[in-house]
Amino acid sequence: MVKALAYNKQVRAFALKTTDTVGEAQRRHNTWPTASAALGRAMSASVMMGAALKGEDKLTIKIEGGGPIGLILVDTNAKGEVRGYVTNPQTHFDLNDQGKLDVARAVGTTGTLTVVKDIGMKEHFSGQVPIVSGELGEDFTYYLVTSEQVPSSVGVGVLVNPDNTILAAGGFMIQLLPGTDDETITKIENRLGSIEPISKLIQKGLSPEGILEEILGDDTLQIIEKMPITFSCPCSRERISSAIISLGNEEIQSMIEEDGQAQAQCHFCNETYHFSKEELIELKEESK
Repeated sequence: MVKALAYNKQVRAFALKTTDTVGEAQRRHNTWPTASAALGRAMSASVMMGAALKGEDKLTIKIEGGGPIGLILVDTNAKGEVRGYVTNPQTHFDLNDQGKLDVARAVGTTGTLTVVKDIGMKEHFSGQVPIVSGELGEDFTYYLVTSEQVPSSVGVGVLVNPDNTILAAGGFMIQLLPGTDDETITKIENRLGSIEPISKLIQKGLSPEGILEEILGDDTLQIIEKMPITFSCPCSRERISSAIISLGNEEIQSMIEEDGQAQAQCHFCNETYHFSKEELIELKEESK
């Protein structure tokens, strides 16, 4: 991902290529094409919003549009780390009238997009807006304009190979800073109206810098930071062990007697952790 300023620091811009990151999510969750597009778009938009945070700040995006894909949940932070999942990963439909994956049908258009920011304060900041299109780029744009009062344009796209792997994924986020002049606004609006869809730009092999040049021109663009994007989940065997210990002596004894073992799966990365009877006995001893 790149962060940039343009038009004499009147405009803040982000662009990213998330093909490998979305590919990792697809592999872990075995998502089908339409679900891959929905999850990939949500992850790409979330990462760009997370990049506007600082330090150890974190962001959780929850999309509940009422569609067959169910809940989309994404966690990200200021370091470009992201993880996410959908309730029903094997969701897929025929292409829509524009010949694209029918993300709006999968997501639904009758629910909400919720953003929760953990910026190290006692209370978390939370904002919520209704889903306006289900295509997600427009929905993130609507959130930023409505809830955060930042004039913005978000474009996200995912292309899927015939074997369900990810061909290309990425996006951009353009934000007008206070005092942006009308001429600059008109220029950006005209360019946004004439450029190819973001998925096409990514398929052509444009870099994040190239995407921003397409939208903002290269004469005013000032790249201020580059950041790697990674699929990252902090779950571990140690954390699951601690969670089991916290259940207490009686609950662990029930596991030993009823199943003779325990298994836990992380929703975000699909990693499975298995604990034998002997390991449960050890954890039970620790819980005393």
